[in-house]
Amino acid sequence: MEIHDEMRNSYLTYAMSVIISRALPDVRDGLKPAQRRILVAMNDLNLGPASSRVKCAKISGDTSGNYHPHGESVIYPTLVRLAQNWVMRETLIDKQGNFGSLAGLPPAAMRYTEARLS
Repeated sequence: MEIHDEMRNSYLTYAMSVIISRALPDVRDGLKPAQRRILVAMNDLNLGPASSRVKCAKISGDTSGNYHPHGESVIYPTLVRLAQNWVMRETLIDKQGNFGSLAGLPPAAMRYTEARLS
């Protein structure tokens, strides 16, 4: 087997495993791993429907520190999409503040927005 063929096969195997494990939603609950990590972190912070909302910077920081050590810049956009009612069929996050608009306006910075589980 040529090195070229081996490299191509190895890369395709790796790419497919990444797509399956990260990009495709799970069949059981319809969530991607990053979305599930945010919800678990919010549950750990006791951010249920009866609690007061907390700054999204706190949620992003706890998620990054405990479950997703790749930086907060990836976590906050995922949190915003979980709270947008035009993106999710059932919104799992109760939001307060500017979380963007259907017209494409960007959300406010995470230090200005608050959220809790709905």
